[in-house]
Amino acid sequence: MTKSELIAQLAERFPQLVAKDADYAVKMILDAMVDALARGDRIEIRGFGSFALNYRPPRVGRNPKSGDKVLVPEKYVPHFKAGKELRERVDLGES
Repeated sequence: MTKSELIAQLAERFPQLVAKDADYAVKMILDAMVDALARGDRIEIRGFGSFALNYRPPRVGRNPKSGDKVLVPEKYVPHFKAGKELRERVDLGES
């Protein structure tokens, strides 16, 4: 599902919500989540899952084209862990 499909489905489920307002709501939620992760905060949505940052230490990698060693710097990568309720619903194939 793409962001535009999510917006369309939200507007369809809630007829009182204009598509423009649904678009704004989705963008605001995603912006708030990105801002929280950029600050290093953890996001927890009960029944759905949690978003956090995982630390990747610096390491020596290889350039696949030349085979030369390359220093890969440390970084933080976003990580999503599905909640129990989401895992169970996906396992049962529920929508």
